[in-house]
Amino acid sequence: MEMQTWRDSWGRAENASESIRTALAALGISEAVQNSLRPTVTHNGGAYVDFGKIPADVVEQIAEALRLPATPL
Repeated sequence: MEMQTWRDSWGRAENASESIRTALAALGISEAVQNSLRPTVTHNGGAYVDFGKIPADVVEQIAEALRLPATPL
């Protein structure tokens, strides 16, 4: 993989990590849980976010928030 491909993918993964951290913060999720998120890049350049281990009660809170109807902008 070319270095520029890796950098572009890393940037996307970092941005996605920050986006979900912001959403978790809005739910009142602790910073300790937010810090378990890690941007990562696969060997072929795929941008991913590794959520690591998250306590079950926090996952239930996230799932509940996802089930809420979207608020119009």
